[in-house]
Amino acid sequence: MDAQTKQDWMSVRRGNTTRALAKAYEEGLTGFTVASRVGKDITLQDGGTFTEFVSCSYLGLETHSALIDAAHQAMETSGLHLSSSRSAMRPSYLPQLEELLGQVYRGSGVAVFTSTSSVHLGVLPLLGSGSLSRYPVKKRIHWLMDKTAHASMQVLRGILEQFGSVSRVESTNPESLTTALKDCTDKGETPVLLIDGIGSMSGLVPIAELSRQLESARGYLYVDDAHGISIVGRHGAGYAFSAVDHSLPANIILAGSLSKAFGGSGGFVVVSDPRDIDVIRTLANPLIFGHSIMVPMLAANVASAKVHLSEEIDVLQQRLWENVRLLDSLTDNRLLNAGIQSPVRGAFFETEEAGLQAARTLRNQGMLLFPVFYPIIAKGKAMLRFAISASHSDKDIRMLGGALKVMASKGLWTPAINELDHA
Repeated sequence: MDAQTKQDWMSVRRGNTTRALAKAYEEGLTGFTVASRVGKDITLQDGGTFTEFVSCSYLGLETHSALIDAAHQAMETSGLHLSSSRSAMRPSYLPQLEELLGQVYRGSGVAVFTSTSSVHLGVLPLLGSGSLSRYPVKKRIHWLMDKTAHASMQVLRGILEQFGSVSRVESTNPESLTTALKDCTDKGETPVLLIDGIGSMSGLVPIAELSRQLESARGYLYVDDAHGISIVGRHGAGYAFSAVDHSLPANIILAGSLSKAFGGSGGFVVVSDPRDIDVIRTLANPLIFGHSIMVPMLAANVASAKVHLSEEIDVLQQRLWENVRLLDSLTDNRLLNAGIQSPVRGAFFETEEAGLQAARTLRNQGMLLFPVFYPIIAKGKAMLRFAISASHSDKDIRMLGGALKVMASKGLWTPAINELDHA
């Protein structure tokens, strides 16, 4: 198909998308409107109280008293919002938060954004243009987009192409990445691999090994570790940072989330040399033209960072992994990601209707989850995604594990790991 007739990515997605997700909305199997909650039990606006396995707050910090008290105090002293770009005016909590995160990622530089997506939008153009002096670019950059990289990076392809070519690779396939890196070397290009640390649907990537491969090709590794932050590592530094022994190599840039296990709101970037932070603060578009995080959430972030720097984070991490191991044992290690250090588990179904029926069954038993379809997984199939938290009780986990086991015995769920297909 030539360039004039080739469809854009959204048209392709629209053409391949069925009514499965719309049906899930119509039946109340997703898109839940929450009226109140106590721990992992949520009461919906249209009635009924359920145990949820949906939230990505894997440590339960979003209901921690220290975070809630900090948010209340901030509202009383500063109101809800300083509606200004951080270059013009910023809440006092912002430099406090960046200083505390600097202690978590000691030896590196940290800048806070309103979201992880804003990190990508702000930092990647700086990297691509050679504006970050500690990440020099040779003749031209070549972006290597991992097949399972988060949609917030995939959607930036048009922007990234202003700085260099974009190729799709499979980092789990050694031949795919090796071939791409050799091609970059032959052309004198600087390769940048864009990848998730812990995927929202898939497993772990070998951060240290990928860093070494990119180093050999004189390239860089850009890691979105949104789902890995807080759940592992010293002070909850996350999967990617702990995978490199808590010392960021010179060829890695790390993007993290404050909105998932961290318990607050926003995102942040970690670079190997603090001297690049001044460039990010003065040139990154979301920081120059966008506002800061809402004041109560910034205060909650500060409180969470203090929890991370205490021994409490170790206790919360231990609870989380105890729950994950229990679910794996109850389901005979047959869920997606079974046996690996990810808080996400999934059950695959060969048809969308089978997935919808399983979601109905679990809802009828008092459990809510996230049903996913194309483009997150292959067209025509379904998966039920379960987010495990330190806040889940032993009873919650046993209820879910028991229900899945019954489904398997009745043939509704035939455990099999299918390849994800991120579009």
